[in-house]
Amino acid sequence: MPAHLLTVAAGCASVHALSKRSTTGNAAVTRGLLPSPRSGRHGTRSRPLGRSRGGADEMTRPRVAGAVRRDDTIQRLGGQGDNWYSTWAGDGSLYVALCDGSGFPGLVRKNYNSRLYRVDGHPGTSSVSFHDVPGYPDLSTPLDEPFEVATPPTRYYGFGTLAVDDTIYQYLSTWNLPTTEEHMESGELRFIGAKLIYSADGGTTWRNQDGSTPVHWEDWDERSSRNMVFLNEPGETFSLFSILQMGQGYRLNTDGYVYVYAPNGNTEGTMNQLVMFRVPVDSILDRGRYEYFVEAKPDGSAAWSPNIEDRGIVHTFPAGWVNTKAHAYAWQPSITYDPGLDLYLMANWATGPAPDGDWFGKPSYLGLYQSETPWGPWEQFHEETSWTPGGDEEARCYQPQIVPNWIADDGRSFWLVWTDFQSPYTLAESMARMREIRASDASPDDKAAESAALRPYYAFNVQLVELDVTG
Repeated sequence: MPAHLLTVAAGCASVHALSKRSTTGNAAVTRGLLPSPRSGRHGTRSRPLGRSRGGADEMTRPRVAGAVRRDDTIQRLGGQGDNWYSTWAGDGSLYVALCDGSGFPGLVRKNYNSRLYRVDGHPGTSSVSFHDVPGYPDLSTPLDEPFEVATPPTRYYGFGTLAVDDTIYQYLSTWNLPTTEEHMESGELRFIGAKLIYSADGGTTWRNQDGSTPVHWEDWDERSSRNMVFLNEPGETFSLFSILQMGQGYRLNTDGYVYVYAPNGNTEGTMNQLVMFRVPVDSILDRGRYEYFVEAKPDGSAAWSPNIEDRGIVHTFPAGWVNTKAHAYAWQPSITYDPGLDLYLMANWATGPAPDGDWFGKPSYLGLYQSETPWGPWEQFHEETSWTPGGDEEARCYQPQIVPNWIADDGRSFWLVWTDFQSPYTLAESMARMREIRASDASPDDKAAESAALRPYYAFNVQLVELDVTG
């Protein structure tokens, strides 16, 4: 979600792994990919979520030994934007969150800082279409406004998004400095907090964390702990959020908790540390009910603390992948419960820093992980140190997302969504061309299309991932 290139366009593709299987697919694979809804969210189980197992069945628990990204299934579904955090609502709607883009053809085209869309269809069985969520609060600027200018100067970026039944929650991350042209070019911007908003009526009416409406986008000097759920926390932890997805309307959950993850900071050595908290499902709006992961216990359960200073590290990702120029941006996971395997799956990534520390200097890192609990331990079963879908060495992919209702019934495959920051132009050339596009008399749709050509895969890209399952 590049701060200095707010609406430059779209996508990506490649493979390698801890898997021993070939990474080249021969034919598109389409399976029954819509799992049946499972009931129960507040029961008492020996395991924290999902199905409980025991006896001989415990000895044959499925394990993922590797994964294959099927390059022959890559679909470029268009639009302009990135991140694409997804959630599956109780009424069956799939929602995806866009950052920094003009959205999809046929819809209102603006320079959206954050936007929410409803998705119809399925990449394995039908066409996919995107629809506005009309009630989502506007966070945009006109396409004819210079892209260095933000209104208001305190931007908010939609990251972790969760539907509990038909109530939708979203954490929107915010910066340490006003997003002026000077600050965007300084390389000093960092994410240091988040605002929490929600809709209790399926996206029609949106409210601030305190229940007031309409949503108010606080200016720089208005932000405080009264209106931000996190702000200037120790070590700049908890500023980029991902939320565990558990089926339609979060109905596969059985212990009554929501689990939220984030990098532990904004530097090498902290950004590659995963931290997390849990909160009762009915108390997401109450920061006072948040409990932070401290450590795993010998019996596999976890210790939790109400004090953020007590937080422990859930998992540490490989070193050397956090950029030092632009704003640090890496290691935001997508974590989804796979009911077919009774496992938690995580996709995570990091930019490929250039020798000078700039981001996307080489192909990115992709890792896939599994766990029996939301807090780990996380076992890696797939690694790519050069993530290049379709064998495209120019790919600069990021933000892999495991869509919760695009997982096969048997749990052995899923569709992975991602964005690609590659461009045939240098940054200076792209910036100059963007200024020309914004100043032209073209229509908003034409401006969006011309912008998209600068980064043709900065969009909604999707690919089937097959899992090698044992047990």
